[in-house]
Amino acid sequence: MQQQEKQTRPPKPHNVIMENRKRVSLTGVLDIDSFNEQGVIVLTELGVLIVKGADLRINKLSVDSGDVNIEGEINSLAYTDIHDKKTGSIIKSLFK
Repeated sequence: MQQQEKQTRPPKPHNVIMENRKRVSLTGVLDIDSFNEQGVIVLTELGVLIVKGADLRINKLSVDSGDVNIEGEINSLAYTDIHDKKTGSIIKSLFK
């Protein structure tokens, strides 16, 4: 029954708010695929979002509500559909 509810639930709204290239607040987040000080790969309701920069850190992560706050020096935000089918990871596809 729970699986059926998950399949029929409406998608969470996905929003991106960036403040002075120092903080980005995201909603509609499904999961964090990976992160380090130079990049964060975020799985959202509308695709994969790649946040690149320097000294990045995740200050808030709520899987239940789908909210994430990332702080640091933000250099770029980009959506992609890249996914390495063999490894199940996006990382290897992005940094080849």
